[in-house]
Formats: sequence, C-alpha cells, structure tokens
Amino acid sequence: MVGSCAVILAAGEGKRMKSDRPKVMLNVLFKPMLRWVIDSVLASGTKDICAIVGFKEEVIKSYLGNEFETVSQYERRGTGHAVMQAKDFMGKFSGGDVLVLCGDAPFMDADTIRTAYEKHISEGNAATIISAELAEPKGYGRIIRDNGIGPVLGIVEHKDASEKQRRIKEINSGAYWFKIDKLLPILDTEHLHNDNAQNEYYLPEVITIFLKKGYKVNAYKTSNTEAVMGANDCLQLNSLSSIARKKILDNLLVSGVEMPCSEGIIIGPDVRIGTNVTILPGTILKGKTKIGSSCTVGPNSLVDSCTIGDNTVVNASQCYNSKIGSRVEIGPFAHIRPECDIGEEVRIGDYVELKKSKVGSGTKISHLTYIGDTSVGTDVNIGCGCVTANYDGKSKYKCTIGNGAFIGCNTNLVAPVKVGENAVTAAGTTVTADVPDNALAIGRKRQELKLGWSKPSKR
Repeated sequence: MVGSCAVILAAGEGKRMKSDRPKVMLNVLFKPMLRWVIDSVLASGTKDICAIVGFKEEVIKSYLGNEFETVSQYERRGTGHAVMQAKDFMGKFSGGDVLVLCGDAPFMDADTIRTAYEKHISEGNAATIISAELAEPKGYGRIIRDNGIGPVLGIVEHKDASEKQRRIKEINSGAYWFKIDKLLPILDTEHLHNDNAQNEYYLPEVITIFLKKGYKVNAYKTSNTEAVMGANDCLQLNSLSSIARKKILDNLLVSGVEMPCSEGIIIGPDVRIGTNVTILPGTILKGKTKIGSSCTVGPNSLVDSCTIGDNTVVNASQCYNSKIGSRVEIGPFAHIRPECDIGEEVRIGDYVELKKSKVGSGTKISHLTYIGDTSVGTDVNIGCGCVTANYDGKSKYKCTIGNGAFIGCNTNLVAPVKVGENAVTAAGTTVTADVPDNALAIGRKRQELKLGWSKPSKR
C-alpha cells in the first residue's frame, strides 16, 4: 500500500462551467474528472479514499455509492476548510500518511503519486508538495527555495508574489502528502487563518505553519506537467479532452492498432484493444469496452461498455453493454441494446435491433428485424421484417426460439411464446401459441383472388 489514505477535494461548483452538475462530475473523454483522480489514486496503491463534497453533493454520493467515504463541506470556505471536514476520516489512520489532492485535476497520475510518496518517506518529511515546472506559471502558487535550489522555504500565491517570485517556474499542483499526526493538530481555525480577501482557509498555510514549527517540508517535482492541469470553463474542459484523446490514440497506434485516418475517432481511457485491430473514421469507443484481436470497428460505429471477441466486424452500428462473440458480423445500421449476449459466427444485418436477448452461435438475423427479451438458439435463420412482440403496454414477456429454427419473413412472435427446434414459421405468420419441434406454423389468412377486379376510378 502507498500511504494510508487519500482525501479528494470535490466540493466545488465551478460556476464558469455553467452546469447544474458538480464541477468534478464533468467529463473528460466520457469519464468524470473525479473518476480519473480516483483511478490514479487506486492505481498508486492507496485504497482508502474520502471525497469532500458540497455543491450538489447528492450527485457525487449517488455516483460513488458505497465504494468510498464522503464528507460534506456545507460552507465552502477554502481548501484548508475542506480538509478540516475530513479530520475524523484521517484520524482512523493515525501514524500514517494522507494524500490530499484536487478532484478537478484529472491527469494526476499514479506514478507521480507513488514517487512523491517514496520521497516523502525516504526524507522523513512532514509534508511533501507535488510540484511541476511550467513555462507559463501564471495563476499558480510558486514554490520558494533558496535561489531555486535546496529545501522548500514556502509557497506564495501568484497574487501575493513579487515580480521576482513570479518569474519562478516551479508551481504548487495542489496535491500533497502529509504526516497525519502532524497535520491533524493544526486543522482548526485557531491555527489556520482566513484574514484574506476571500475570507477562506487555505491549505498552503499548513506548509507555512509546518516550516515555523521546524517540520521538514520538501517538494517532488513531477515531469508530468499535465498532472497539474485543471479546467475552469468548458473551453478548458474541451482542451483536456483533446489532450487525453491524442495521448490515447498515439499509444494505441504505437501498440499496433491500425487507424488509416483518425478523423472522428474518440476512444475512452478505459477501453482495451487487442492486436491487429482496425479502427475506422467516425468511431467512438466508450466505457470499459474490450475488443479482441483482428477486429474491424467502423466506420461510424459507437461501442459502449461491450466485450467483443476476435475477428469480429462492427460496421456503422451502435452497441451498448453487451457481450459479442468471435467472428461476428454486425451492421451496417444495427442497434445492439444493453444486456445482449451474441454467440460466435453470428450475423446481425442492417436495421436489426436486439434488446436484452441471447443469440446462439451460427444464427443469422440479416435485416429489418426486432428481437427483444428473447433467447435464440444456434443456427437459427430469422428472415426480413420479423418482430418479437414482447410488450403489451404494461409488462414485458419472453420468447424462445430453438436451435435450427427458421423464422420466415414478416413473422410476428407474440410473447410469451416458444418456437421449437428445427421448427419453421411461414412468411407473414403471427405466432400466438407454442410451435413444437420440427413443426411448420402458418398463421395467416388464405389468399383469395377476385378475377377481373380493378381499382376504382379516382374521378
């Protein structure tokens, strides 16, 4: 384990975002900024996390569920005041170390957290600031050292810095490692002061107090300058997504994923892609999607939180929260809705919609068909224009289609109904009762002919 616990500051509103969601819940490449931070903390080896929540706190609490602790900051009076709210949480880890970081800095990475902690322990620091050197440090607090070298002597905010201090490139990221037993005694209004224009309690003041007490304070300067980046408006949020997108695509290209043209390709940070895969323009991959080897996805496909086997093609289609086997062909213009399980060597053709259905291996559903709440066996052929009528306006019902069945064009299966193995439904049939194995179901009116009949005149 790296450290004992972590406290994430996530109470802010972010007024310039002009959103009704908490700032940390806004997405960078489909993923809330808070989740980026949490995942980096977990990847570093720190498992016990407390989020300080405030604005629309119920949104964050609902998102986190019981996964992590939350503490409310009812009055948002600065970063120092926020950490005060977590005193009881940190007290459970007395004798250890706490990582404090911002929930709106999504690129703070696990290596930076881990390496900063190693420095924190090896040097016996009471506090270790995570810093970075920026070419344009305007707006950030500066790390003060003696002629730019040696131990940290303090932090000065940009607005309070002299002209000389503003030329310093090393900045405070807003992330720290603290010795818990050194931090807790000064987390109160007796030690931290709010005699400033904003009437707020600032966490960097802890560093000043530590230094006055003679505690050892230092900084770990990360080479990942993106780790300090945040967003104060949607323009900056878009910039963060652009940075993340490019980095992900570059890494995938280096790993051997083929993208003949990357225009319109957006791939989320938790997507995993196998070898010899081709991603075509206009494709969006989201959530915890996993794609096997030798697949082709796109053009213009959206895959969200699906597992896809090897040698599968998803062409101009949308797939959500489903399992898709190997050697499957999907599309164009198919819609795979959540909770589908598609076996191997299945063909899902154009304008086919599946919903909460299991499709056995070797089955063909080629065009213009809706299959919902249905278990379809292996080697089934479902013709054009078929529908499982699974909803009566009040309740959903299930259909079962046995192995080797042949469902003729324009068949309606009125659920709940079962079609047996190797059974056939004639084209245009409406099935309202079970069809036994090896039977032919014909449920349509016999054709009549009226000879010599012609359409009435419109005059």
